[in-house]
Amino acid sequence: MHKNVAAPLPQKGYVSKAIPQVFSYSPKGLTFKRVFTKDGENPYESVEYEKRTSMIREPDGTVVFEMRDIEVPKQWSQVATDILAQKYFRKTGVPQYDEQGKALKQSDGSPVLGSERSIRQIVHRLVGCWADWGKRYGYFKTEEDAQIFYDENVYMLLHQMAAPNSPQWFNTGLFWAYGINSESQGHYYVNDTTGELKRSEDAYSRPQPHACFIQAVADDLVNEGGIMDLWVREARLFKYGSGTGTNFSNLRAAGEQLSGGGASSGLMSWLKIGDRAAGAIKSGGTTRRAAKMVVLNVDHPDIEKFINWKMNEEKKVAALIAGGYSADYEGEAYQTVSGQNANNSVRVTNAFLNAVEHDGTWELKGRVDSSINRTIRARDLWGQVANAAWACADPGVQYDTTVNEWHTCPQSGRINASNPCSEYMFIDNTACNLASINLAHFYNLETQTFDTESFIHACRLWTAVLEISVLMSQSPSREIAEGTYKFRTIGLGYANIGSVLMTAGIPYDSAEAFALTGVITALMTGISYRTSAELAEILGAFPEYEKNKKDMLRVMRNHRRAAYRAANNEYEGLTIKPTGIDPAYCPEYLLKVARTSWDEAVELGEKYGYRNAQTTLLAPTGTIGLLMDCATTGVEPDFALVKFKKLAGGGYFKIVNEAVPQALKTLDYTEEQAQSIIDYLKGRATLKGAPHINEVTLKEKGFTDEDFEKIEKNLAGAFELTFAFNVWTLGEETMKRLGFSQKQYEDFNFNLLKGLGFTDEQITRANEYVCGAMTIEGATHLKDEHLAVFDCANKCGATGKRYIQYMAHIRMMAAAQPFLSGSISKTINMPNEATVDDIKNAYMTSWKLMLKSNALYRDGSKLSQPLSTSSKTNEKRNDITDHKDSNITDLIIGADAEEKTVTTEVTSDPTPATIAPPLPLEKSSTTPAASTGENDGTRMYIHGERKKLPVKRSGITIEAEVGGQKVFLRTGEYPDGKLGEIFIDMYKEGAAFRSLLNSFAIAISIALQHGVPLEKLVDKFTFTRFDPAGLTNHPNVKMCTSILDFIFRVLGMEYLGRTDFVQVPPKGIQKHRAEHLSKLAQTAEEQTTIEDVVVAENATAPATQAVHDSADTYLKNMMGDAPLCDNCGHITIRNGSCYKCLNCGSTTGCS
Repeated sequence: MHKNVAAPLPQKGYVSKAIPQVFSYSPKGLTFKRVFTKDGENPYESVEYEKRTSMIREPDGTVVFEMRDIEVPKQWSQVATDILAQKYFRKTGVPQYDEQGKALKQSDGSPVLGSERSIRQIVHRLVGCWADWGKRYGYFKTEEDAQIFYDENVYMLLHQMAAPNSPQWFNTGLFWAYGINSESQGHYYVNDTTGELKRSEDAYSRPQPHACFIQAVADDLVNEGGIMDLWVREARLFKYGSGTGTNFSNLRAAGEQLSGGGASSGLMSWLKIGDRAAGAIKSGGTTRRAAKMVVLNVDHPDIEKFINWKMNEEKKVAALIAGGYSADYEGEAYQTVSGQNANNSVRVTNAFLNAVEHDGTWELKGRVDSSINRTIRARDLWGQVANAAWACADPGVQYDTTVNEWHTCPQSGRINASNPCSEYMFIDNTACNLASINLAHFYNLETQTFDTESFIHACRLWTAVLEISVLMSQSPSREIAEGTYKFRTIGLGYANIGSVLMTAGIPYDSAEAFALTGVITALMTGISYRTSAELAEILGAFPEYEKNKKDMLRVMRNHRRAAYRAANNEYEGLTIKPTGIDPAYCPEYLLKVARTSWDEAVELGEKYGYRNAQTTLLAPTGTIGLLMDCATTGVEPDFALVKFKKLAGGGYFKIVNEAVPQALKTLDYTEEQAQSIIDYLKGRATLKGAPHINEVTLKEKGFTDEDFEKIEKNLAGAFELTFAFNVWTLGEETMKRLGFSQKQYEDFNFNLLKGLGFTDEQITRANEYVCGAMTIEGATHLKDEHLAVFDCANKCGATGKRYIQYMAHIRMMAAAQPFLSGSISKTINMPNEATVDDIKNAYMTSWKLMLKSNALYRDGSKLSQPLSTSSKTNEKRNDITDHKDSNITDLIIGADAEEKTVTTEVTSDPTPATIAPPLPLEKSSTTPAASTGENDGTRMYIHGERKKLPVKRSGITIEAEVGGQKVFLRTGEYPDGKLGEIFIDMYKEGAAFRSLLNSFAIAISIALQHGVPLEKLVDKFTFTRFDPAGLTNHPNVKMCTSILDFIFRVLGMEYLGRTDFVQVPPKGIQKHRAEHLSKLAQTAEEQTTIEDVVVAENATAPATQAVHDSADTYLKNMMGDAPLCDNCGHITIRNGSCYKCLNCGSTTGCS
């Protein structure tokens, strides 16, 4: 049987009859020089390749995707490989070849078709298609220029220097390279030669390369351009992997009169229909979610309902979670409510914000019926915006006046909306295709300078790529096809500025960082507009240019003034003036070349116009950022100093952010000092030489050489030492040999190191040595003045205190915004303790710093808690109380049932020697009618008779936080494992409340000992409702309606095996234990001890499971309430206005 291999690269592609059949070159066409490649050398040979397997696993090890024999550049990471294989490779219709490069044939002579398998195939498919269209429409001066264009772009893609948006990878070149085609899907295009609008002849001869669309909606139900037609147009976009945004302010508010009589149901009813439609679609037929933006003007009568929409839906989610539904984004709770499939934004004007500042009034105006108009206090409405954003991270804000003052084409219509992530802002019914340049490849580590020549070359190349992509595109409606042709908007951007700043030793929150970001952005946009003017000379300006010439040149001059940091009175037509580049903090060589680029862009534009109405923006670069192995995306800082690196074939190991060692070198630390700092940061990944816990001390505790090696193998990926010390790593036989019972090591809260007798201090010291502090704070040799260089978006490590403040994010956006055609996709991270006033301040400051849009995210503001395990245990916690004294007072029921107060110290879990061994059970063949049926091995107990607990007894301790309040639940068990008593301890609550809980615990304990079935108590007290209530950090019970509800959900799961009221059912060993207890409860058999439970298959997970848990716990602790990836189940991280998964590369909307 032949082994399928990558196809040879075709020299000629398939050509539609609807486009020119011959190549055409222009004397004025684009010329290119070689910067990355050499004449006569094959760019595909510039990298070394290797074959890999791509395997995407869920956290429990389940394989969700697998592909073997993938050919990728050797330097690409496994995550980049997985993205390429799972998301971007075409899976059907591609000719297959054997190892000799011979085409495989079916028995009837037809070709064997299958999937793309090599990076060479997909790169050729993309670049070959771009070059072919450019050659047919006169974009190049000569064939040699076209070949250079091809070679240089191939090189950049192979070396991860740039990447187009996801729809290009999905769609571009499928017909050109493989002849893949099907019937038309209802798309349209404009013939670039004749200007004629035409319906697409087929599905793929013209690809849909645009990621960003803005669509209008008319106040009409069923006609073309109306409400129901919008859902069809959106579906067509989502199918091909694109996102869309719409301003719905044209729609009538609730109560407005209809033409046929009656009253409108209002805007919100239609938004809910559109939300549900979007939720049913995954973009591109792959794993990308549908991406959507909903915008509403601040003067719409339904604005208050819109503002509070998501916040109110979150309350419903909370109730559903409390009722037992899953808390993750893909769970039934979130799928049941509305508003979860779009980003929402409020359009605010300068007039409204001035009214807020001066405590004025604001009028809400009916769309067709003035009778519903009403006047409200502007600050009240502003307060609702801030409160909703504080509560659930929506809505964002778009600054309408600023957006339209920087509009290049106001004579053709105003800008009303944006794409899903807010970076593309333009006229309704237009589209934009994006690409991002990886800035890390243009910063010279040796000279510590930015390579302006190569960057200028890259910007010019990719402006041409994006313009050609407009030429070859098809659109989902007539209006968008016409808008794309008339304005030809494109979106060049960059990624990895955060990494460049750290590498250069520049703090993200500094004047130097703002200046460097500003000048690089200015250079990119200046070169892109200069190239657009070159293209206008060759091919003509965009059709609507003459109508808007005066306005566009005004905007270009304002961009140039910002580069020169002109005085405020020099700007034309701007209410709020931009933040210019401060020469005092900017490298002179960079500032000079950036200013020159704008001089040339304006000069050439005045002479020839521009081919594109817009050229640049800053996208979140979610998936393509991972494809390029970018440490940071868009204009974001890094999220951590220590990360996981995925291994081929599964598994992870821990690495230090690549920028850290270089930054230390830049800051003149010696090699020895730098290594010491790095060791402190990430640890040494070995117990050899570790303090307290090492090869010698572990062997003294009973470890063998084999046991020690098992631990060592798991340390490379462990973020905490305790993750390596468990039954999954060592196996049940070893755990029993060490003296631990099955009940102990199956307990989620069991800490093996504590069980072995190591103290908290010893574990902490060993953990720092092996796993590192995960923060650079406290590292020996590191100077205080350099700490800011290593600040991240989140606190790093368990002891890290530093992170980038939210105002720094806003100032960074303000530094880049004056030099962008569009806007910036970025979410401002705020700590959980941020107030509503902080939200107001952030939004108001963003307006005053001339941002076009902003979205805020307060950590912990969503209910979609990640379902990973937590590394927090029952041992010593410094935040238990505010007292120096760690002693607590418990009410204990003694053997004689008398209540007495004793003082006990909060200690670790008991060692094996302190746990009472279970007594043997002696089953009776008969049960007296008046008995409870309970047997302690020596006698039967009659109904109501108290069954005493032994003086020495086992039990469990559960530590949790409920609604922000710390609570301990302790239990006492009979020798057969049944529950006999409970203790409830709470801190930071009033003495009266604690006393009531203690008294309640006594009452429950007495009831249990007198034979009241636990099942009855669980049914009685679950779902009781009073504060504190809400979210918990328990691994299974994620939400509760009160302290009592939490306690009895936990008791029902632990002692009855009930999982009907837990949000996260137990898995693995814990699952088998719960199933066993459930069967016992159902059949009324005596409960056996956990040692008697037979563990079913797969009870011992692979050793890599601990590493997955460690990774997810680490991300959970940083990302707060980031959702799980809907593709592979791992925890995502926030990226711009969406989320991305570092395991498989999926995103929630960002390309």
